[in-house]
Amino acid sequence: MSIASRIKQNNSREFVNSTTTNALEDGTKRSSELVFDEKYLRSSALKLAQQGQYSKAIALFCQLIDYNSNNAIDFNNRGLIYFQIGEKQKAFCDYQTALQLNPRLAGAYNNRANYYVVCGNLAAAIADYDRAIDLNPSYVRAWINRGITLRDLGQYEEAIDNFEMALLFGQLEAYIWAEYGRTYHLWGDWNCAISAYNRAFSLLFFLDRRKKVFGYSLHLQLESWLNELLL
Repeated sequence: MSIASRIKQNNSREFVNSTTTNALEDGTKRSSELVFDEKYLRSSALKLAQQGQYSKAIALFCQLIDYNSNNAIDFNNRGLIYFQIGEKQKAFCDYQTALQLNPRLAGAYNNRANYYVVCGNLAAAIADYDRAIDLNPSYVRAWINRGITLRDLGQYEEAIDNFEMALLFGQLEAYIWAEYGRTYHLWGDWNCAISAYNRAFSLLFFLDRRKKVFGYSLHLQLESWLNELLL
């Protein structure tokens, strides 16, 4: 993401970067004392999270929330990072706040559903995935997550239906085919499972070029599932 368009002077980016650094180094500073660009800080926080610098990303989201406590997206994003580092209760609290601020934020329902899955409350998870999909019918990750959860409940046919819907949107196809194959695998249809696994492997050739880490991880998972099936 680029710096917000309202930054016009040549030294604006350097000033924003300096402000960002100060915000990270001085936790006692109130964001009201800082002059910064919200969009740029939000982008910086997301990039830090993608790089695995979670504590710095959380610090930036805390600054943004301190500056504007009515932005549901910032609570949702901070919750997602908390969830990734194992601070699940903090994540849940942020998802709850996000949904209080914006009851139509599909991403927060999906993320809260993931929390419920970890807690073993699969019925509550399905309800939240349903809500996320109702609000955003093209929300591919919610379709995938609901499919995996239905599979965990032993509802294999319904899980397959969800993966087939997810495939219609042309996103995360290798991942979907992998989960599609895993579902047939657990259901006992090994021919369909092997076919789906092979389809996922073939798609990974292209995925690896763009997202090497994700592609490598998925490749290892597929190898494990296929070896389990063949053995």
